[in-house]
Amino acid sequence: MSTFVRARCRAKAHPLAVDAALAAAVLVCMVAGSFVEPRHRDDVSWGVLRTPDTLSLVLMTLAAAALVFRRRAPMRVLAVTGAASVVESVTADPRAPVAMSAVIALYTVASTTDRPTTWRVGLLTMTVLTGTAMAAGSLPWYAQENFAIFAWTGIGATAGDAVRSRRAFVQAIRERAERAERTREEEARRRVAEERLRIARDLHDVVAHHIALVNVQAGVAAHVMDKRPDQAKEALSHVREASRSALNELRATVGLLRQSGDPEAPTEPAPGLDRLDELAGTFRNAGLHVEVARADQGTALPAAVDLAAYRIIQEALTNVQKHAGTRAKAEVSVVRVGPNIEITVLDDGPGDNETPGSGGGHGLLGMRERVTALRGTLTTGPRYGGGFRVHAILPVKNRTSDGEGPA
Repeated sequence: MSTFVRARCRAKAHPLAVDAALAAAVLVCMVAGSFVEPRHRDDVSWGVLRTPDTLSLVLMTLAAAALVFRRRAPMRVLAVTGAASVVESVTADPRAPVAMSAVIALYTVASTTDRPTTWRVGLLTMTVLTGTAMAAGSLPWYAQENFAIFAWTGIGATAGDAVRSRRAFVQAIRERAERAERTREEEARRRVAEERLRIARDLHDVVAHHIALVNVQAGVAAHVMDKRPDQAKEALSHVREASRSALNELRATVGLLRQSGDPEAPTEPAPGLDRLDELAGTFRNAGLHVEVARADQGTALPAAVDLAAYRIIQEALTNVQKHAGTRAKAEVSVVRVGPNIEITVLDDGPGDNETPGSGGGHGLLGMRERVTALRGTLTTGPRYGGGFRVHAILPVKNRTSDGEGPA
């Protein structure tokens, strides 16, 4: 830290001491100036040819002492110094430069108030001091000392207003920078929270789906191990395949946590509706009867919509597998309706499927979060006559032009 910066910090920490030093310096300047006068009225040379009277010394001391409190009560200090200047202009001969203290006080008022107040107070001060000096002073009204009072009071008001404007400008920049920093931090925290929630949903979907399949196939293998070993071997192969798929998807999901430049980060794209038949096949291998109907005319979906549609169907079929049993029949339909893609999963289970608010897990909650993030709608609930229904409407934002294929 430089010497100037340290001195500035100390001055801000002790403003009263700074004002006291300023008042002493102003008093010295006024006393020194009271001993000097022009040798000739038409000459610019100066000499020590006069001595201030007692009243001038008292007024100079009073005005300088008032400057010690210029930050605490700027208007009152201006009134005191202005009154001392008026009295000195009317009574003192030769005149002493008491108006110097009024200029400092006017500068303080201008630097601590607003511009309209500065205009009003500045004009009033210039008019009173200059008018009194011209009308009641011992010098002719056109004397240069009178015009000097007018000029110096105007300079004091202008300088104070400039300092106040610069201080307000710097403060505005600082507040804008702090606000931008807070906004960046809040945005970063929000994005981290959203990313954590997204990864948690993906992990839940992957684990719940594959573990449910493993559980079913393991149960089948245990049931037929003694009587039909060939069927048990087939069930165990499905268990191995489901486990391998779960590990691959977990590796891909966890790989998202790596840094962007990691060469080991997975490059496999996220699953979408192009793998819907493969997804349905895994459930069929587990014994669940699944029918798939698509009427989306080959719509190219954005990656987020494509992944959400896949995960919704995956979670809905997993719930059918877990709650309705393998004897249930599930129907999956994907339909393009106007600007939306509609996903429907129906089953004819006994009706004890997971329902919203039942506390059965995070499946439906995860589906709802996915749909809400895309500004879509999700409807879930039991079907009349038995079974369960999941219906999601996802808005499609086609990035291709209307002439590049089906919209």
